[in-house]
Amino acid sequence: QVQLAESGGGLVQAGASLRLSCAASGRTFGNYAMGWFRQAPGKEREFVAAISQNPRSTSYADSVKGRVAIFRDNVNNRVYLQMNNLKPEDTAVYYCAAGLALGSTDNEYAYWGQGTQVTVSS
Repeated sequence: QVQLAESGGGLVQAGASLRLSCAASGRTFGNYAMGWFRQAPGKEREFVAAISQNPRSTSYADSVKGRVAIFRDNVNNRVYLQMNNLKPEDTAVYYCAAGLALGSTDNEYAYWGQGTQVTVSS
């Protein structure tokens, strides 16, 4: 099993940047693909980005492509989401998740963090 804890959220103005961090417990972090998802009020949770176990493959939602980068540190068991040029529509709770394969749907990830709030004001 792996336990996940997100941090780095906050209230920022449109155009600002944020880096979210997800710390994973356990010795098997490198065995998992990692994903970031988000859920805005009144909306379903949606995929943001994912990275494979070896960090050679990444995947991004069209809505964030070019503004967001996912990367991981397999030594320190962390995955990051760098978000630039934030927009009000990026406001959501952001979750990191661990799964066995690079995927873009909820059911491909077995382990989830509690989430961190990102609020972007206009």
